[in-house]
Amino acid sequence: MATSSDGLFDDMSVLGVIGYVLEQTRFIFLVPILKRMVNLCQVVSVLLFIDAAYMAIVVAIGKLLRRTPQKVLKWESFKNNDDVELAPSSIHPMVLIQIPIYNEKEVCQLSIGAVCKLLWPLDRMIVQVLDDSTDEESQKLVRLECKKWSSEGINIKSEVRSGRDGYKAGALTAGMKHSYVDGCDFVVIFDADFQPEPDFLERTVPFLVHNPELALVQAGWKYGNADECCMTRIQEMSLNYHFAVEQKSGSSILGFFGFNGTAGVWRINALNEAEGWKDRTIVEDMDLAVRAYLRGSKFVYVDDVKVKNELPSSFQAYRFQQHRWSCGPANLFKKMAMEIIKNQNVSIWKKAYLVYNFFFLRKIVVHLFTFVFYCLILPATVIFPEIEVPKWTTIYIPATITILNAIATPKSFYLILYWILFENVMAMHRSKGTLIGLLETSRVKEWIVTQKLGESNTLTQNLISTTTTHYSFPERLRWREITVGMYLFICGYYDFVFGKTYLYIYLFLQSVAFFVVGVGYIGMSVPSNRRDT
Repeated sequence: MATSSDGLFDDMSVLGVIGYVLEQTRFIFLVPILKRMVNLCQVVSVLLFIDAAYMAIVVAIGKLLRRTPQKVLKWESFKNNDDVELAPSSIHPMVLIQIPIYNEKEVCQLSIGAVCKLLWPLDRMIVQVLDDSTDEESQKLVRLECKKWSSEGINIKSEVRSGRDGYKAGALTAGMKHSYVDGCDFVVIFDADFQPEPDFLERTVPFLVHNPELALVQAGWKYGNADECCMTRIQEMSLNYHFAVEQKSGSSILGFFGFNGTAGVWRINALNEAEGWKDRTIVEDMDLAVRAYLRGSKFVYVDDVKVKNELPSSFQAYRFQQHRWSCGPANLFKKMAMEIIKNQNVSIWKKAYLVYNFFFLRKIVVHLFTFVFYCLILPATVIFPEIEVPKWTTIYIPATITILNAIATPKSFYLILYWILFENVMAMHRSKGTLIGLLETSRVKEWIVTQKLGESNTLTQNLISTTTTHYSFPERLRWREITVGMYLFICGYYDFVFGKTYLYIYLFLQSVAFFVVGVGYIGMSVPSNRRDT
């Protein structure tokens, strides 16, 4: 009995020591570290709020003063003839229109057809289809479409490369090297799913003709499949905010905003002076815009000109797109930060805006902060009652920023809760992409063309009902999302049982969002022959 009692006493002593060590670790290390992280997140939260408020105020002032691009800049239509295609060529500049394509058979004909219907004198427009496709069906469709429009009098060229070096940047660069481009004044870029209205050139090119200081005219986007599913509606909300606030605020003061890579018109001289397209990152569009801006060029965003395109409707396609949009800017920032700082052509304020506001806050900090604070640190605070997070950090500031986002798409305001939860899930993927870009790991140059469905989007429901399940349940599982969801659920349960706050409501909802994405029930089902590769 004595031996048994001694053993029990020893076990209790060991447990007591372990408990003491854990308690001391909690108070000496964990609590102070978590407090500092919460304090840092509070500072970052304020900085992001100030930046969002600044952009909103600039846009609001512009609206109140009715400072439209047509009023701020010189703009005069070329139209002096009812039939634009027969109008005197002398008043119309020579325009090159580039359509880069890579295995996009679902949409290539739509884009080429829309571009060939643009109202512009036929002898002042060259349509250049840059086909890097490796899929035989896609190649055939492009050839047939080009032949069709060539027979109708359109000056259309189909350019095919032997390889895909440089991806989109490589294709655009190769396209500019052809001799027939020498006489062109401006170049327009449309991705393969973009379908401009016939008057696109008439409404954009005059800005460049009458304002020699301008290098770029960027048009807005509209979406043919925005109402297809909840995920596409949420994308529409985010992109509408991007154009209505981020792009417009930069344009309102003729400052910097990033080129969106499509639906834009460049002055060829300005493009060449900025050393053309570079393939050092997967955001060749942003790279060119930064270099042109550092040479003193100005840009304008024309919000009343919108080009129809397609949103990714499968989560896999959306995830690949968001990887490119988060990894690329972070990698470009790493490569260009010192170049921007040392530049002598622009003022210190413009350099500060580029480095701090555009890159550091909006392309790097916002992704890392959203995921780390709302999905990792904030849930952890429920286990440490010594740490109090003020309401202005958890409620007031995020609510204000969320409302600013939602205002850009009033019809989807009722989806605001879904938008918050889904954006927090996507923040994990964007944070991963950001770190890959900063650290330049193996996926830093990964380029996967965003999957398109074209007109088949209108038949999606039929496709879902007439096709069998494409993935078994284990194949659909995404363990990162499930792991984070479990962490959030455990923290929520702890707060529900032992806590004195109502944070568990948010934690349970956010965990459900991670679980839904984690088991693959997000976005639309896509037939097997249309999946991403």
